[in-house]
Amino acid sequence: MQAFDYKYQQLEPVKSFKRVPGPEMYVPGHRTCAGCGPALNYRLVAKAAGKDTIFIGPTGCMYVANASYLCTPYAVSWIHAQITNGGAVASGIEAAFKIAMRKGRHAGPFPNIIVMAGDGGTVDIGLQAMSAMMYRNHKVLFICYDNESYANTGVQTSPMTPYGAATTFTPPGKEIPEGKTLFPKNAPQLVIGGHPAVKYVATTTIAHPLDLMNKVRKALSQPGPTFLHMLCPCPKGWLFDEKMTREMARLAVETGMWSMYEWENGTYKYTNVPKKYKPVGEYMKHQGRFAHLKPEHIAKMQAFVDEKIKQVQRPIPVAAAVPGKQ
Repeated sequence: MQAFDYKYQQLEPVKSFKRVPGPEMYVPGHRTCAGCGPALNYRLVAKAAGKDTIFIGPTGCMYVANASYLCTPYAVSWIHAQITNGGAVASGIEAAFKIAMRKGRHAGPFPNIIVMAGDGGTVDIGLQAMSAMMYRNHKVLFICYDNESYANTGVQTSPMTPYGAATTFTPPGKEIPEGKTLFPKNAPQLVIGGHPAVKYVATTTIAHPLDLMNKVRKALSQPGPTFLHMLCPCPKGWLFDEKMTREMARLAVETGMWSMYEWENGTYKYTNVPKKYKPVGEYMKHQGRFAHLKPEHIAKMQAFVDEKIKQVQRPIPVAAAVPGKQ
Protein backbone atom coordinates (compact mmCIF):
# COMPACT_ATOMS: atom_id res chain seq x y z
CA MET A 1 0.00 0.00 0.00
CA GLN A 2 1.35 3.42 -0.92
CA ALA A 3 2.34 5.55 2.06
CA PHE A 4 0.20 8.61 2.72
CA ASP A 5 1.91 11.94 1.98
CA TYR A 6 1.65 14.00 5.14
CA LYS A 7 3.56 16.88 3.54
CA TYR A 8 6.31 16.91 6.12
CA GLN A 9 8.47 20.02 6.04
CA GLN A 10 12.04 19.84 4.80
CA LEU A 11 14.03 22.74 6.21
CA GLU A 12 17.21 23.85 4.49
CA PRO A 13 20.33 24.54 6.57
CA VAL A 14 21.22 28.12 7.47
CA LYS A 15 24.62 28.62 5.86
CA SER A 16 25.56 31.97 7.40
CA PHE A 17 24.31 34.61 9.80
CA LYS A 18 23.27 36.73 6.82
CA ARG A 19 20.82 33.98 5.85
CA VAL A 20 19.21 33.54 9.25
CA PRO A 21 15.41 33.87 8.86
CA GLY A 22 14.23 37.38 9.70
CA PRO A 23 10.80 36.77 11.27
CA GLU A 24 10.76 36.33 15.03
CA MET A 25 8.54 33.57 16.42
CA TYR A 26 9.51 34.32 20.03
CA VAL A 27 8.87 38.02 20.52
CA PRO A 28 9.40 40.60 23.31
CA GLY A 29 7.12 40.51 26.30
CA HIS A 30 8.30 37.55 28.34
CA ARG A 31 9.25 37.80 31.99
CA THR A 32 12.42 35.76 32.24
CA CYS A 33 15.44 36.78 34.30
CA ALA A 34 18.14 39.05 32.88
CA GLY A 35 20.60 36.96 30.89
CA CYS A 36 18.22 33.97 30.72
CA GLY A 37 19.84 31.19 28.68
CA PRO A 38 16.60 29.23 28.08
CA ALA A 39 14.89 32.38 26.71
CA LEU A 40 17.68 32.89 24.16
CA ASN A 41 17.45 29.20 23.37
CA TYR A 42 13.70 29.46 22.74
CA ARG A 43 14.19 32.42 20.43
CA LEU A 44 16.77 30.56 18.32
CA VAL A 45 14.72 27.37 18.16
CA ALA A 46 11.54 29.23 17.18
CA LYS A 47 13.38 31.25 14.53
CA ALA A 48 14.84 28.07 13.04
CA ALA A 49 11.50 26.21 13.07
CA GLY A 50 9.43 28.96 11.47
CA LYS A 51 5.73 29.82 11.42
CA ASP A 52 4.26 26.37 10.77
CA THR A 53 5.16 25.15 14.26
CA ILE A 54 3.42 24.01 17.42
CA PHE A 55 5.28 24.21 20.73
CA ILE A 56 4.40 22.10 23.76
CA GLY A 57 5.63 23.73 26.96
CA PRO A 58 5.73 21.49 30.04
CA THR A 59 5.69 23.33 33.36
CA GLY A 60 9.06 24.94 34.02
CA CYS A 61 10.88 28.24 33.63
CA MET A 62 9.74 28.69 30.04
CA TYR A 63 6.12 28.16 31.03
CA VAL A 64 5.93 30.19 34.23
CA ALA A 65 7.95 33.17 32.99
CA ASN A 66 6.42 33.18 29.52
CA ALA A 67 2.71 32.57 30.15
CA SER A 68 1.74 34.88 32.99
CA TYR A 69 -1.57 36.77 32.95
CA LEU A 70 -2.81 35.14 29.71
CA CYS A 71 0.07 36.69 27.77
CA THR A 72 2.81 34.78 25.94
CA PRO A 73 5.71 35.77 23.65
CA TYR A 74 4.97 33.07 21.05
CA ALA A 75 4.02 34.09 17.51
CA VAL A 76 3.16 30.46 16.76
CA SER A 77 0.83 27.93 18.37
CA TRP A 78 1.82 27.00 21.91
CA ILE A 79 0.17 24.76 24.50
CA HIS A 80 0.98 24.20 28.15
CA ALA A 81 1.54 20.62 29.31
CA GLN A 82 2.17 19.26 32.77
CA ILE A 83 5.80 18.68 33.66
CA THR A 84 5.07 14.95 33.58
CA ASN A 85 3.43 14.63 30.17
CA GLY A 86 5.04 16.76 27.45
CA GLY A 87 5.67 13.69 25.31
CA ALA A 88 2.09 12.47 25.72
CA VAL A 89 0.54 15.81 24.72
CA ALA A 90 2.84 16.01 21.70
CA SER A 91 1.88 12.45 20.73
CA GLY A 92 -1.80 13.37 20.73
CA ILE A 93 -1.24 16.49 18.63
CA GLU A 94 0.84 14.58 16.09
CA ALA A 95 -1.73 11.78 15.83
CA ALA A 96 -4.59 14.29 15.47
CA PHE A 97 -2.91 16.06 12.57
CA LYS A 98 -2.29 12.76 10.80
CA ILE A 99 -5.97 11.86 11.11
CA ALA A 100 -7.04 15.32 9.97
CA MET A 101 -4.82 15.13 6.89
CA ARG A 102 -5.98 11.63 5.95
CA LYS A 103 -9.60 12.82 6.21
CA GLY A 104 -8.86 15.92 4.14
CA ARG A 105 -9.48 18.36 6.98
CA HIS A 106 -5.97 19.82 6.91
CA ALA A 107 -4.21 20.57 3.65
CA GLY A 108 -0.75 20.95 5.12
CA PRO A 109 2.09 21.42 5.52
CA PHE A 110 2.42 19.11 8.51
CA PRO A 111 3.38 21.34 11.45
CA ASN A 112 6.71 21.13 13.21
CA ILE A 113 5.75 19.69 16.61
CA ILE A 114 8.30 20.57 19.27
CA VAL A 115 8.37 19.82 22.99
CA MET A 116 10.49 22.38 24.85
CA ALA A 117 11.14 20.87 28.26
CA GLY A 118 13.60 21.64 31.01
CA ASP A 119 15.92 18.99 32.36
CA GLY A 120 13.34 17.91 34.95
CA GLY A 121 10.61 17.61 32.33
CA THR A 122 12.96 15.58 30.13
CA VAL A 123 15.04 13.11 32.12
CA ASP A 124 13.35 13.15 35.51
CA ILE A 125 9.59 13.70 35.96
CA GLY A 126 8.93 13.79 32.21
CA LEU A 127 11.10 10.85 31.17
CA GLN A 128 8.29 8.29 30.95
CA ALA A 129 6.16 10.37 28.56
CA MET A 130 9.13 11.29 26.38
CA SER A 131 10.25 7.68 26.18
CA ALA A 132 6.74 6.44 25.29
CA MET A 133 6.45 9.08 22.56
CA MET A 134 9.69 7.89 21.01
CA TYR A 135 8.76 4.23 21.41
CA ARG A 136 5.55 4.83 19.44
CA ASN A 137 7.53 6.57 16.66
CA HIS A 138 5.69 9.91 16.70
CA LYS A 139 7.18 12.58 14.47
CA VAL A 140 8.04 15.01 17.25
CA LEU A 141 11.21 16.89 18.13
CA PHE A 142 11.83 16.72 21.88
CA ILE A 143 14.22 19.44 23.10
CA CYS A 144 15.77 19.58 26.53
CA TYR A 145 16.72 23.16 27.37
CA ASP A 146 19.13 22.26 30.13
CA ASN A 147 19.71 24.84 32.86
CA GLU A 148 20.86 22.05 35.18
CA SER A 149 18.32 22.54 37.98
CA TYR A 150 14.68 23.00 38.88
CA ALA A 151 15.23 26.74 38.64
CA ASN A 152 11.57 27.67 38.38
CA THR A 153 10.78 26.50 41.93
CA GLY A 154 13.83 27.76 43.76
CA VAL A 155 16.88 26.09 42.17
CA GLN A 156 16.54 22.55 43.49
CA THR A 157 18.84 19.82 42.24
CA SER A 158 17.89 17.83 39.13
CA PRO A 159 19.43 14.73 37.49
CA MET A 160 21.39 17.13 35.27
CA THR A 161 22.87 19.24 38.07
CA PRO A 162 26.66 18.80 38.02
CA TYR A 163 28.63 17.18 40.80
CA GLY A 164 29.65 19.71 43.42
CA ALA A 165 26.94 22.26 42.69
CA ALA A 166 25.19 24.02 45.54
CA THR A 167 21.39 24.03 45.24
CA THR A 168 18.61 24.47 47.78
CA PHE A 169 18.43 20.67 48.05
CA THR A 170 22.21 20.11 48.04
CA PRO A 171 23.66 22.82 50.29
CA PRO A 172 27.34 22.35 51.15
CA GLY A 173 28.05 21.86 54.83
CA LYS A 174 30.27 20.17 57.37
CA GLU A 175 29.03 16.65 56.63
CA ILE A 176 28.82 17.02 52.82
CA PRO A 177 31.27 19.80 51.93
CA GLU A 178 30.95 19.42 48.16
CA GLY A 179 27.18 19.96 48.00
CA LYS A 180 25.86 17.59 45.34
CA THR A 181 27.61 14.23 45.48
CA LEU A 182 26.17 12.68 42.31
CA PHE A 183 27.22 13.11 38.69
CA PRO A 184 24.55 13.97 36.10
CA LYS A 185 22.70 11.64 33.79
CA ASN A 186 23.78 11.38 30.16
CA ALA A 187 20.53 12.50 28.54
CA PRO A 188 21.40 11.84 24.87
CA GLN A 189 22.58 8.32 25.68
CA LEU A 190 19.29 7.57 27.43
CA VAL A 191 17.60 8.29 24.11
CA ILE A 192 20.19 6.68 21.83
CA GLY A 193 20.56 3.50 23.82
CA GLY A 194 16.89 2.89 24.48
CA HIS A 195 14.87 4.00 21.45
CA PRO A 196 15.34 2.19 18.13
CA ALA A 197 12.86 4.51 16.38
CA VAL A 198 15.10 7.53 17.00
CA LYS A 199 17.67 8.05 14.24
CA TYR A 200 18.88 11.57 15.04
CA VAL A 201 20.15 12.99 18.35
CA ALA A 202 22.36 16.04 18.81
CA THR A 203 23.79 18.37 21.44
CA THR A 204 24.47 22.07 21.17
CA THR A 205 24.62 25.32 23.20
CA ILE A 206 23.30 28.85 22.98
CA ALA A 207 26.88 30.03 22.40
CA HIS A 208 26.76 28.39 18.95
CA PRO A 209 23.61 29.84 17.34
CA LEU A 210 24.14 28.61 13.77
CA ASP A 211 24.97 25.13 15.00
CA LEU A 212 21.85 25.20 17.19
CA MET A 213 19.51 26.38 14.43
CA ASN A 214 20.86 23.93 11.88
CA LYS A 215 20.48 21.00 14.27
CA VAL A 216 16.89 22.07 14.92
CA ARG A 217 16.21 22.16 11.19
CA LYS A 218 17.89 18.83 10.58
CA ALA A 219 15.95 17.21 13.41
CA LEU A 220 12.64 18.59 12.15
CA SER A 221 13.34 17.24 8.67
CA GLN A 222 13.62 13.65 9.93
CA PRO A 223 10.62 11.32 9.41
CA GLY A 224 10.40 10.16 13.05
CA PRO A 225 11.12 11.24 16.63
CA THR A 226 14.30 13.20 17.35
CA PHE A 227 16.04 14.61 20.41
CA LEU A 228 18.20 17.68 21.02
CA HIS A 229 20.04 18.46 24.24
CA MET A 230 20.88 22.17 24.61
CA LEU A 231 23.00 23.77 27.31
CA CYS A 232 21.29 26.94 28.56
CA PRO A 233 23.21 28.67 31.37
CA CYS A 234 21.09 30.17 34.14
CA PRO A 235 22.44 33.26 35.96
CA LYS A 236 19.94 32.79 38.80
CA GLY A 237 20.78 29.17 39.50
CA TRP A 238 24.46 29.13 38.57
CA LEU A 239 25.20 32.51 40.22
CA PHE A 240 27.18 34.34 37.56
CA ASP A 241 26.97 37.82 36.06
CA GLU A 242 24.11 37.82 33.55
CA LYS A 243 26.26 39.36 30.84
CA MET A 244 28.32 36.13 30.79
CA THR A 245 25.51 33.77 29.74
CA ARG A 246 26.95 32.92 26.33
CA GLU A 247 30.48 32.89 27.76
CA MET A 248 29.46 30.19 30.26
CA ALA A 249 28.18 27.98 27.44
CA ARG A 250 31.34 28.58 25.42
CA LEU A 251 33.58 27.73 28.39
CA ALA A 252 31.59 24.54 29.01
CA VAL A 253 32.64 23.32 25.56
CA GLU A 254 36.22 24.57 25.85
CA THR A 255 36.75 22.73 29.16
CA GLY A 256 35.00 19.50 28.11
CA MET A 257 32.15 19.95 30.56
CA TRP A 258 29.88 19.84 27.49
CA SER A 259 30.47 17.96 24.23
CA MET A 260 28.87 18.97 20.94
CA TYR A 261 27.95 16.22 18.52
CA GLU A 262 25.41 14.68 16.20
CA TRP A 263 24.40 11.03 16.31
CA GLU A 264 22.75 9.95 13.09
CA ASN A 265 21.85 6.34 12.25
CA GLY A 266 24.45 4.99 14.66
CA THR A 267 27.32 7.30 13.70
CA TYR A 268 28.79 10.10 15.80
CA LYS A 269 30.05 13.39 14.40
CA TYR A 270 31.74 15.68 16.94
CA THR A 271 31.93 19.43 16.32
CA ASN A 272 33.65 22.38 17.99
CA VAL A 273 36.23 20.07 19.55
CA PRO A 274 38.95 22.19 21.23
CA LYS A 275 42.52 21.63 20.06
CA LYS A 276 43.50 21.87 23.70
CA TYR A 277 40.99 21.65 26.54
CA LYS A 278 41.07 24.20 29.34
CA PRO A 279 40.96 23.00 32.97
CA VAL A 280 37.43 22.68 34.36
CA GLY A 281 38.38 25.21 37.00
CA GLU A 282 38.33 27.90 34.30
CA TYR A 283 34.63 27.19 33.87
CA MET A 284 33.73 26.69 37.52
CA LYS A 285 35.47 29.77 38.94
CA HIS A 286 32.88 32.14 37.43
CA GLN A 287 29.91 30.39 39.09
CA GLY A 288 28.87 30.91 42.67
CA ARG A 289 27.32 27.45 42.85
CA PHE A 290 30.88 26.02 42.82
CA ALA A 291 32.51 28.65 45.07
CA HIS A 292 32.60 26.33 48.10
CA LEU A 293 34.54 23.54 46.38
CA LYS A 294 37.97 22.51 47.58
CA PRO A 295 40.84 21.49 45.25
CA GLU A 296 40.10 17.80 45.75
CA HIS A 297 36.50 18.30 44.59
CA ILE A 298 37.59 20.15 41.47
CA ALA A 299 40.09 17.36 40.80
CA LYS A 300 37.25 14.84 41.04
CA MET A 301 35.26 16.82 38.48
CA GLN A 302 38.33 17.04 36.24
CA ALA A 303 38.73 13.26 36.32
CA PHE A 304 35.08 12.83 35.34
CA VAL A 305 35.49 15.26 32.43
CA ASP A 306 38.74 13.63 31.31
CA GLU A 307 36.83 10.37 30.82
CA LYS A 308 34.25 12.20 28.70
CA ILE A 309 37.04 13.72 26.60
CA LYS A 310 38.37 10.24 25.87
CA GLN A 311 34.98 9.37 24.40
CA VAL A 312 35.12 12.42 22.15
CA GLN A 313 38.57 11.45 20.91
CA ARG A 314 37.64 7.77 20.43
CA PRO A 315 33.87 7.64 19.84
CA ILE A 316 32.24 4.20 19.72
CA PRO A 317 29.08 3.96 17.58
CA VAL A 318 26.24 2.94 19.88
CA ALA A 319 24.68 0.98 17.01
CA ALA A 320 27.58 -1.45 17.31
CA ALA A 321 27.69 -1.40 21.10
CA VAL A 322 24.02 -2.11 21.88
CA PRO A 323 22.80 -5.63 21.01
CA GLY A 324 19.92 -5.61 18.55
CA LYS A 325 20.32 -1.90 17.73
CA GLN A 326 20.51 -1.37 13.98
